[in-house]
Amino acid sequence: MSMSDPLGDMLSRIRNGQRAHKPVVRSPASKIRTNVLEVLQREGYIRGYSREVVRPGISELAIELKYVDGEPVIREISRVSTPGRRIYSRISDLPRIYNGLGIAILSTPRGVMSDNEARVANVGGEVLCRVF
Repeated sequence: MSMSDPLGDMLSRIRNGQRAHKPVVRSPASKIRTNVLEVLQREGYIRGYSREVVRPGISELAIELKYVDGEPVIREISRVSTPGRRIYSRISDLPRIYNGLGIAILSTPRGVMSDNEARVANVGGEVLCRVF
């Protein structure tokens, strides 16, 4: 059976892994997941990620979670735009997450980027998720 929301599934795996204090969580690989993980790594919310081949044609992402003094760096991670309800935002209407302490991850015509990068690039798009 196919998954209806692959990005939401990965975010739930990250959330559940941090609640269980796991050092690494695994998720099936895809381009959108890799792009979102790239933004999370660039912004300092995860240590890193690597793509591992399970068998020919099937890859998996190993996501290294980040902790500071035993507490997870990501306090809150949630999906905004879902397959049934897409949320788009102009550059002027981009949300500020916790007054700039958190980030929103957007899918723009220039690729997946954080809300700060989108403001600098002066481009809006679909709000995928929010992280604090």
